[in-house]
Amino acid sequence: MNTDDQIVSESITIDAPARVVFDIVADPRQHSRIDGSGSVKGVTIGPERLSRGAQFGAKMKMFGMPYRIKNTVVEFDADKRIAWRHFGGHRWRYELEALSDSQTRVTESFDFSRYKGVAAGGIKAANFPARNRQGIKDTLVKLKDAAESDAS
Repeated sequence: MNTDDQIVSESITIDAPARVVFDIVADPRQHSRIDGSGSVKGVTIGPERLSRGAQFGAKMKMFGMPYRIKNTVVEFDADKRIAWRHFGGHRWRYELEALSDSQTRVTESFDFSRYKGVAAGGIKAANFPARNRQGIKDTLVKLKDAAESDAS
């Protein structure tokens, strides 16, 4: 399976400094504020600001079923990049590119390239790439609204 088809990404330009945008995504308590999928319901444990190796728990709901999940931050470069993984190894990543002092290009990705064979096929068969692409698009719009509001 090709790694390129195992990373679902979308981007948006936000009229806010990278620091403002990063402060939102690096605060797990704000994830339900910006979640466009409707699955993130809140935080159960974790620091106010994430860092590499930090863990945080989230209350989730998918297909009508509530559950809790633990995440570990596996990539961290302040104001530029953050990613966390669930138990399965897939990653949710935000990459920020400062276009100016007041404008940032943000790319959010669902990366399941660490899954191989049947596991990767299962992710695709369950339609997670398409479902997550729509969630990413909706999240980026909410992130844009939140960051632009916080910056003003």
